[in-house]
Formats: sequence, C-alpha cells, structure tokens
Amino acid sequence: MEVTNQSAPQFKEIAKIDPIVPKDVNVSKEQQHQEPAKPITKDMLDDKIAVMNEFSEPAATNIKFQLHEQLEVYYVQVIDTKTEEILREIPNRKFLDMYASMTELAGIMIDEKR
Repeated sequence: MEVTNQSAPQFKEIAKIDPIVPKDVNVSKEQQHQEPAKPITKDMLDDKIAVMNEFSEPAATNIKFQLHEQLEVYYVQVIDTKTEEILREIPNRKFLDMYASMTELAGIMIDEKR
C-alpha cells in the first residue's frame, strides 16, 4: 500500500451574518442597570416561592444508599417522597442479583473437586 500526501480539501468561505437587532431600541446603559420601579414585597416573594415549590413538587425525591448483601457493594435508590416508590436504582438491583448468582455459579464450577 502506498501512502501519498494529499492536501486538505478547500471549502468556500461562508458569508458572515450580522445579528438581528431591532433598530427602534434606544435604551442607554444607565437605564439597563436601574433598579425596578416597584419594590419587592414579602407577599410577592411568598407567591414566587409557592410557584417554584409547586413547579418542583413532581421531582420531590429522596436518595438512599443500600448495601447489596451478597456482593458487599453499595447501590443508590431514588425514591419518591410521597409514595415511597423506588423510581430508579443505580446500578440496578436486578443486575447486581444476576451478577451475584453468576459469580456464585462460577465459583461452584471452579471450586468443585471431581
């Protein structure tokens, strides 16, 4: 096989596009950094916090670390705090159970004297 030098392909230059900025916007830098006209009240904060809590409510989860007895390896469970349902296991417990049974079977095959 013969190796030859080939030059890199030449691509046409793409025309540069200017960003679209509305022309009627005349806001000075001083106006951009001014404080809002209305002061923020405790009631406004309470409303915003309630909305944020309601938004994050579906993701109300808890993390629990569990020890797999046969493998002596930790895995993580993500649990829904309302229903106590296990949403996810990392790594999956079924996989760890399968791995433990495979290593046990391999150990029986290798350690068994005939």
